Amino acid sequence: MNLGTLLGVRRCPATRDGSARRDPARPLAVLPAAYAVPGGAARRERGGVLGVLLGAGLLAVACASCSINRMATNAVANAIANGPDVYSTDDDPELVRDAVPFGLKTMESLLEVVPRHRGLLLAACRGYTQYAYAFVQLDADLLGPEDYDRAVAMRGRAERLYLRARDFGLRALEIDYRGIGQELRLAPERAAARVRAKDVPLLYWTAAAWGSAISLGKDQPALVADLGAVMALVRRALELDESFDGGSLHEAMIVLEALPPAMGGSAARAREHYRRAVELSRGGKAGPYVTLAQSVSVMTQDRAEFRRLLHKALEVDPDRDPRQRLATIVLQRWARSLLAREDELFLEPDTLENGSEP
Repeated sequence: MNLGTLLGVRRCPATRDGSARRDPARPLAVLPAAYAVPGGAARRERGGVLGVLLGAGLLAVACASCSINRMATNAVANAIANGPDVYSTDDDPELVRDAVPFGLKTMESLLEVVPRHRGLLLAACRGYTQYAYAFVQLDADLLGPEDYDRAVAMRGRAERLYLRARDFGLRALEIDYRGIGQELRLAPERAAARVRAKDVPLLYWTAAAWGSAISLGKDQPALVADLGAVMALVRRALELDESFDGGSLHEAMIVLEALPPAMGGSAARAREHYRRAVELSRGGKAGPYVTLAQSVSVMTQDRAEFRRLLHKALEVDPDRDPRQRLATIVLQRWARSLLAREDELFLEPDTLENGSEP
């Protein structure tokens, strides 16, 4: 059952010449029978005029119905895009896991009717990115070596979901910045410079989706080649509003700066972004601690720092910021898994009680 059935809305798109396309489930009301009734030319003329008028009236009603349906769909889309986020504030990840797919497909159904709804495109980009990370990629990472094939399949699925999310984000950007999707691949810094401050959320979520896909598709040169676009999007967002979402942009930069020096990364700059992310979030988000630990601490093989950062993440109260409740619970689950796998990530045993302060 599609969304139009659920809402009692039937889409009535227009043909190329602008006229209403006939709904095959609804017979077109014409009056050819007026010409079949015997009784002379006058009757046929009156019937012809009546038929034309009635046909025109029905066409007007049909077009009005299409307009009303589109308005109703826009109203639902607005409610979804701008309504309260009941998922992020939830404390039951399994409940959210089961509920989110229906919501995502609902958004896609609405976008079939209102394909240029910026708010809904952003919501779809954000929703698919969050779902892919929290309930597909992390689930794959939690599997043991005995489930290798299943983990590979789940990471492949996560990559496809990230790319779907990226495409929603690019579609939204294309509304105001025509051609930006292609330009980001050819001249990323110039393309990103076109984006204005009102679109910082789009910059962030498009980059998050795109970068996450790249992280899972490192064996695909064409995808890895898009890394410059991701970096340009995040840097532009930082220029426009570094405080977005309590330091989330700085958190993203931790990951980008954790790249090898040959690819432009710097552990020192990653730690600077970590400190700024913690400052902007006032220590209320688990994300900066987990991100630095699994990227920079592992890369530099600082086991003590790794351990201390993850324990800080576990100390964050999920109820301190209800908007971050679900993310905190999910990330704390991942932090416990990382601590349990500590010996797999470090070559040498820990010989220090405390690592360097990040």
